Amino acid sequence: MVQGCPERTPAVFLGEYHTKFTGQGRIILPKKFRFELSGGKELILSRGFEGCIWGFSIEKWKNEAEKQLEITATEEKARNLRRYLFSAAESVVLDDQGRFIISKLLLDYAQLKGEVVIVGAGDHFEIWDPLKWQKLISELMI
Repeated sequence: MVQGCPERTPAVFLGEYHTKFTGQGRIILPKKFRFELSGGKELILSRGFEGCIWGFSIEKWKNEAEKQLEITATEEKARNLRRYLFSAAESVVLDDQGRFIISKLLLDYAQLKGEVVIVGAGDHFEIWDPLKWQKLISELMI
């Protein structure tokens, strides 16, 4: 740590934000999430589970990719998980207003249309259809 400069903690995505598309597949990343990118403008989006889209900083994506690649490809479950995550993964760049475009592949996968919920999930964030998100939260609260 440099004297006089606070040490930067690793990015942790927290909170729940409701937003709408500002164009064809284009949404704005919440300011708090942009802060967690430490000035970086590139994200990796991929299929998540339960019908959401996962978003990672480049650093966190590399960590996740390394974890997946450590598992031997001779295991069928490992191969299938790699196919699932990496085949739909894409790099997106934030514009000056913090907006980015989600590909049709991912929009269709997550069934996103007008409104979305962006939620922090620790090392990544997730983009949800509001009804799916509410259903999941209701089930988790039982």
